[in-house]
Amino acid sequence: MATDTSGFDEGNEQAEGPEGRGLGGFAVGVIFGAFLGAGIALLFAPERGEKTRRRLRHRLRSLRDEAGDQLERAGKRTGRDLLRRRRRLEAGLERAASRAKDVF
Repeated sequence: MATDTSGFDEGNEQAEGPEGRGLGGFAVGVIFGAFLGAGIALLFAPERGEKTRRRLRHRLRSLRDEAGDQLERAGKRTGRDLLRRRRRLEAGLERAASRAKDVF
């Protein structure tokens, strides 16, 4: 029975394909939902126009700031993940080079 000694752990990998889009697709959905909700709120708003516009501006600023924070966190997480994967790959290449030297 052959074992994989490359150090690659398939169990920790995210799925690729349409469902693997993750945060990018989610962020687009949140932004789209925010705009849709704002439009519906304008249609059914019981308050005066100026007050409603002020509340919408405040809410949109909050959503924009929150989305920016989430994107920043996602970027940091992605950077850490890439660094971890790079280190794992380099360690695997070093093991393979060492084994090749042992064989030849």
